[in-house]
Amino acid sequence: MKKGIKKKIFGIVWKLFAPIRRFTAPASTAAGNGSAARVVIPNKIILGQVKELVREGHTVTIMVKGYSMRPFLEHCRDSVVLAPFSELNVGDVALAEIFPGKYVLHRIIELDGDKVTLMGDGNLKGKEYCRREEVAAVVRTFIRNGVATDADNEKWKRYARLWRKLLPIRKYLLWIYKLNLEQKS
Repeated sequence: MKKGIKKKIFGIVWKLFAPIRRFTAPASTAAGNGSAARVVIPNKIILGQVKELVREGHTVTIMVKGYSMRPFLEHCRDSVVLAPFSELNVGDVALAEIFPGKYVLHRIIELDGDKVTLMGDGNLKGKEYCRREEVAAVVRTFIRNGVATDADNEKWKRYARLWRKLLPIRKYLLWIYKLNLEQKS
């Protein structure tokens, strides 16, 4: 590919990600201010407990692990506040138990009666399926660099809808996003 065309494509994608970059600036330290230690508990152990706490009516804040929700949520950088829900909507980010002991934090892309279809924002293919009662919680707040953003924020939801429509070219956008992250580190 010619250098000029490559530069133009990169520029277009850079502008596309501009609103998201505001939400994805790297944190200075994993613990926030550098003074608190971070405890990592395996998902297998912690998420069952999270599910029970949410069912009791509590909200729970967890750090995101994994890359399946890129570019919106980044591994060991972002946190989410999980809460009980009365209804599910397409576009919600939900913690779901897709089979016993196996949880995912992915976006709901389809609801059909009792059937829930989920897919990670950073995934190119592959969907997960569960029943409504297997959805443990929904994300109410996204936390990045100590700044909380409500999950019902219309701007955030608009970016998520646009991102979903870009599925056919998501592979290339994620590649550019990853290159950008590598250049910053």
